[in-house]
Amino acid sequence: MSRKPIISGNWKMHHNHFEAIQTVQKLHYRLESDDYEAVDVTVHPPFTDIRSIQTLIEADKMKIGLGAQNCHWEEKGAFTGEVAPGMLAKLDVQYVIVGHSERRELFGETDEVVNKKVKAVIANKMTPIMCCGETLEEREQGEAEAKVERQVREGLAGLSKQMVANLVVAYEPIWAIGTGKTATAEDAEAMCAKVRAVVADAHGADAAAGVRIQYGGSVKPGNIVELMSQTDIDGALVGGASLDADQFAAIVQYRNH
Repeated sequence: MSRKPIISGNWKMHHNHFEAIQTVQKLHYRLESDDYEAVDVTVHPPFTDIRSIQTLIEADKMKIGLGAQNCHWEEKGAFTGEVAPGMLAKLDVQYVIVGHSERRELFGETDEVVNKKVKAVIANKMTPIMCCGETLEEREQGEAEAKVERQVREGLAGLSKQMVANLVVAYEPIWAIGTGKTATAEDAEAMCAKVRAVVADAHGADAAAGVRIQYGGSVKPGNIVELMSQTDIDGALVGGASLDADQFAAIVQYRNH
């Protein structure tokens, strides 16, 4: 099965809505129609920017996919400070990052919570980008594969084969996020292949063939070509480099390098 690459920019807690508008305008200027045909491009700004970016994308008929960085799993309720998935869907958000390592490590999100969020995103007709990955200590102790397997199995538990085939899983070694360190292309490929093997075991070959697996962790224009040449890497979840429109465009245009 041919899987269209997907490259996503996670802006984390950066860019107010003015900066976000400028970045998306510059990115749109840099990208050609061929780029969108070859790659799905998504941006994931902070919640405060989403309405502004939605309006911009619609007004200029941009082919950039609008994404969010997180959501709650309930549709409404007394959850001060949280954002419901249905609220995002009303803003034409297409993709939602779920279970990012920073959410897991800093805010205590469990595999059970991640699973609830994955299901809520799908129920609202958006696509989850479910994250998994190990710490440096876990890797050094030989626990990386076991942790990633658990996160994938439990995060995708209870989903149909078709649901799994249409979502995105992002493998992001925690030790490579924002550190400048990147897993070698071979290591990244091995772990992404592991993710696909777990999906195949839990949900079948068709789901494994369809699911798109991103690599995340200090992705830059200088390493994107090697990463994207790997069999089981179908895209990238880009952090710091996606804040700069020129760098992010260069990553999206990896085919031209």
